[in-house]
Amino acid sequence: MLLIGASLLTGAAVAVSGTIGFVGLVVPHLVRLLTGPNHKHVLPLSMLVGASFLMASDLLSRTIIAPSELPIGVITALLGAPFFAMLLIRERNGKGLG
Repeated sequence: MLLIGASLLTGAAVAVSGTIGFVGLVVPHLVRLLTGPNHKHVLPLSMLVGASFLMASDLLSRTIIAPSELPIGVITALLGAPFFAMLLIRERNGKGLG
């Protein structure tokens, strides 16, 4: 029941916010790869790196095909999907995160 509830809430959040929420999956993994598993460092750095990534993605999406705008979800998906796929492949091969 807990897994079903969490899945429904996650699906609803992504439906409302779009693929920008994808950043919340990728950035903490990236920070953990760079800093190690200590959550004392991972949590604040994830907030800073995630915010910086979204600001850079927004800037890029507004300037890449100016004067019109590219949806920010396209930029985050183009950058985040390959990284997330790499994480899944590494986990499947047994190398893990570190």
